[in-house]
Amino acid sequence: MNSVKTYTIFTDHDIYLFKEGKHYKLYDKFGAHSAEKDGIQGVYFSVWAPNAQKVSVIGNFNSWNSKDHILFPRWDGSGIWEGFIAGLTWGTLYKYAVETARGEILEKSDPYALSWEQNLQAASLVSTTWYEWNDKEWMENRWKKNTLKAPLSVYELHIGSWIRNEDDPERFLNYRDIAERLVPYIKEMEFTHVEFMPVMEYPYDPSWGYQITGFFAATSRFGSPQDLMFLIDELHRNDIGVILDWVPSHFPGDANGLHRFDGSYLYEHEDPRKGFHPDWKSYIFNYGRNEVKSFLISNAMFWLERYHADGLRVDAVTSMLHLDYSRNEGEWEPNIFGGNVNLEAKTFLQEFNTAVYKEFGDSIITIAEESSDFPLLTKPVHSGGVGFGMKWMMGWMHDTLDYFKKDPIARKFHHHKLTFASMYMYNENYMMPLSHDEVVHGKASLIYKMFGDEWQKFANLRALYVYMFTHPGAKLLFMGDEFGQTSEWNFKKSLDWHLLAYPVHKGLQKMVKDLNHIYRNETAFYENQFSPQGFEWVQADDADNSVFIYLRKGQRKDDSCMAILNLTPRVIDYKIGVTAGSHWEVIFNSDDEQYAGSGVRADIFNEQYEEFMGHQKSISLNLPPLSGIILKRKDKQYKQNRIKHHKR
Repeated sequence: MNSVKTYTIFTDHDIYLFKEGKHYKLYDKFGAHSAEKDGIQGVYFSVWAPNAQKVSVIGNFNSWNSKDHILFPRWDGSGIWEGFIAGLTWGTLYKYAVETARGEILEKSDPYALSWEQNLQAASLVSTTWYEWNDKEWMENRWKKNTLKAPLSVYELHIGSWIRNEDDPERFLNYRDIAERLVPYIKEMEFTHVEFMPVMEYPYDPSWGYQITGFFAATSRFGSPQDLMFLIDELHRNDIGVILDWVPSHFPGDANGLHRFDGSYLYEHEDPRKGFHPDWKSYIFNYGRNEVKSFLISNAMFWLERYHADGLRVDAVTSMLHLDYSRNEGEWEPNIFGGNVNLEAKTFLQEFNTAVYKEFGDSIITIAEESSDFPLLTKPVHSGGVGFGMKWMMGWMHDTLDYFKKDPIARKFHHHKLTFASMYMYNENYMMPLSHDEVVHGKASLIYKMFGDEWQKFANLRALYVYMFTHPGAKLLFMGDEFGQTSEWNFKKSLDWHLLAYPVHKGLQKMVKDLNHIYRNETAFYENQFSPQGFEWVQADDADNSVFIYLRKGQRKDDSCMAILNLTPRVIDYKIGVTAGSHWEVIFNSDDEQYAGSGVRADIFNEQYEEFMGHQKSISLNLPPLSGIILKRKDKQYKQNRIKHHKR
């Protein structure tokens, strides 16, 4: 006897939108929902499996028996199976037993489940995302913090390895335990946002979360949905934004996941040239299928709405947009125009960006992790763009790290690596990433990418950070890089926080904090960070001395700061042309002793009213070795909360 009762929460309009690929709130309909029928409490189940012969709900309530609780197929050709089971409540373990057209029985976890088990079976749990939020003030005003005219300094972290339990390093901390440690740290370091590597449910720890099975479930490794919400809530209550990594590019082939969900290629593209990823051995979504687009865009909406995320960093966009990504000749099929662009994926990304910005406006931001020169990624969809808010500046990252690996003696031959970015830095809205990808798989930690002995390595890294924080664009720094983690990132253990007992590491951390402070408080560094009006080269061609000088400008005419990089280990007396009538003060020196530098002062020792470098006035100052210096125009009243130049 079938113990399932007929029940539905779908309207005809829901079904129409689902089929059209325009239903962006499917999490309100699919999955397991508390319900009442004929005065009896229970759970309503619904799942999309259009090619199944039969779908049953199995779980700990029926000894995983597929014969007792058979769902009903809808009559409208939508492929949805649904029904009501009395007596079930939150915490019930369940899966769907899907009988395929060939008679095979597949045990599948719920694609829309809000929680999953942490074991080999990995069943779904009837769960809830109900939470009493306390971040109303943040949510009402967050557009001011997420706008492109605001400072955006992002701390990227992996929750499972930022910090572990001190008494039991093998044990993960709960989201709430993380909140207790993370919130004051981010606040002290003055980052504006955190970016969490994927928090959606995933089966395999070495994937770092990028092979997701439970797209709507916060991973239970670290607690419940409400525990994650508490962490986000606490960050918001302390004026810190939250960006989540989102992975609509692929999914693993786990037996209980999306792969061959009803015995057919349902979520993935049937053609392996489009549907299988040769590098990651995973499956690529079928972006041309409307129901799949509804699933993915609904998933984005879910994390923005239910978890109050302030942004989504979209992973592996390059692989989505290029049909020949990681494929040899003959292993991919050109599009209808003979090119290599995946037109269906591009359309999907345009629809995704259009939908989330329509729903949330400028209070959220989408960021593309994209390493090619794909055009117009951050331009509006109505102008032919893809519609992202920002894109990772991968070219800047590669050129910069390559430069800082060089012996200073040879840097004059690679001078262009630090000037080239100015040729394209306003083509898109860029975020400069020094991310987790740069400190794994034998690439070495950032500090060990730097040239030289210990002193030179730390001096180089301090100078690199000055370059990064004064360059146009948003900033992203991976956890541990702020204090010079010496070993490569290891997802299995905590960061090496004990290194902060050493002055060079503590000094680097202090410097990153101060750079964040300057970036957040000096409008010249962020008001025009995506506008050509915000940048001007003063000296771009002194390759022999490896000196770089540029201005950053705010919206007011007299709001300017100057960044000077001396990327040789020599102290140099340097003359610079400046605007007539302007006066300058050194407000930051990476060689300061408080940052474990050598303590060489960066004093302005001469001002002359004579034409130099095309300007009517010049200043002369001594440049410390392997250093980054910041000067500020002081011929106007300005706030006194700057970082003061300390006397050595």
